[in-house]
Amino acid sequence: MTAQATALLEAIFGESFRHDFDVRLWDGTTLPSTTGQTHFTFVVNTPGALRSAFAPPLEKHAGAAFISGIIDIDGDLPVAIAQINAATNARSALQKARILLGLRRLPREARPEPPGAQLHGKRHSRARDRAAISYHYDHPVAFYRAFLDRDMVYSCAYYDDGIDDIDRAQQAKLDYILRKLRLEPGMSFLDIGCGWGSLVIAAAKRGAQSLGITLSRVQHDEANRRIEELGLADRAKVEFRDYRDLRGLTFDRIASIGMVEHVGRTMLPTYYNSAYAALRPGGLFLNHGIAEQSPGRKPPPNPFIERYVFPDGDLVAIGDSLAIAERAGFEVRDVENLREHYARTLRAWVTNLERNREEAIAQAGAAAYRVWRLYMAGSAVSFDNASIGIYQSLLARPDGNGSVTIPATRRDLYLSSRA
Repeated sequence: MTAQATALLEAIFGESFRHDFDVRLWDGTTLPSTTGQTHFTFVVNTPGALRSAFAPPLEKHAGAAFISGIIDIDGDLPVAIAQINAATNARSALQKARILLGLRRLPREARPEPPGAQLHGKRHSRARDRAAISYHYDHPVAFYRAFLDRDMVYSCAYYDDGIDDIDRAQQAKLDYILRKLRLEPGMSFLDIGCGWGSLVIAAAKRGAQSLGITLSRVQHDEANRRIEELGLADRAKVEFRDYRDLRGLTFDRIASIGMVEHVGRTMLPTYYNSAYAALRPGGLFLNHGIAEQSPGRKPPPNPFIERYVFPDGDLVAIGDSLAIAERAGFEVRDVENLREHYARTLRAWVTNLERNREEAIAQAGAAAYRVWRLYMAGSAVSFDNASIGIYQSLLARPDGNGSVTIPATRRDLYLSSRA
């Protein structure tokens, strides 16, 4: 059986087989790298693991095999994922058919797949959106502390000049967002999908009256605990509130950081209309979110992400999203793609998670540890190869005279950054 598994791996990887990685099989057999370089070890823990992992669709079955532990990667997981993707994409239809035939000669893996998300009701109804958010975000706060920065910022960092660590890069990102918004003391500020409150806190420290909203009970409680601890309760708070329930509230500045991916393509008009109605004339809205690089068409869903990571998530190409924003009345003032920054952020998170493996497993379980490790490493690869981007779009609501409170150039952003 080990000979069959080895032959199948060689067929799957082609010329790259063992070029810079080792292979370890369930019986202890180890096949070393042929070049002496080893970026990772591809671990096959059961005789039926390859059949489970490489049966189509690859995204679903490989992910499930990794979560259950029958397939593992010791070492640089993003490099391993990039190599697997390149190898499988390079195989011809005939080669894939032969590989599939070889996989069927291996024993079936009796181990059941991890259950994943179990959502009910109409997609993007209020109740279902609450369940989807809870599935991803309502793990213990200490689980997220195992890999995030000290301020608990769960979105793309900004590696400004001279910054090389995740703590400073996330502080730079919060500062960059508030500088793009030209937030000033005394302004009212809303953060849609505020996480554990880092941006709300940063805005309050700058003298703004800050409100964050979230559909995660754990985030809501932790954010308000942090606000109270910092003595900012007089000008900052977080509410358990849906973005569709902002009627009667108005703000000088609004941000939404890493939340639009949860909205859904069909709900984007409602999302942008809600933000527009909540923004005072002359105000600014910074929308920060991941986008598929496939304008004009809806890409097929990723079954691993949909089932195990972000149920009901929907990545919309930036051009499609901005067209909907414009129809809501927004004027597009600035758009920036930070995908290289997110690839770097994700690698930092994976490193932190692996270093704090025992704590992460103690807080959320082995399956959650493996899901987060795989999704973050795979996402880093997708940002590297431009399959997805991460865009900050600065949108304005002009007043009755067409005026917007924004400088004529970007010079202030970069001068402030250097300072």
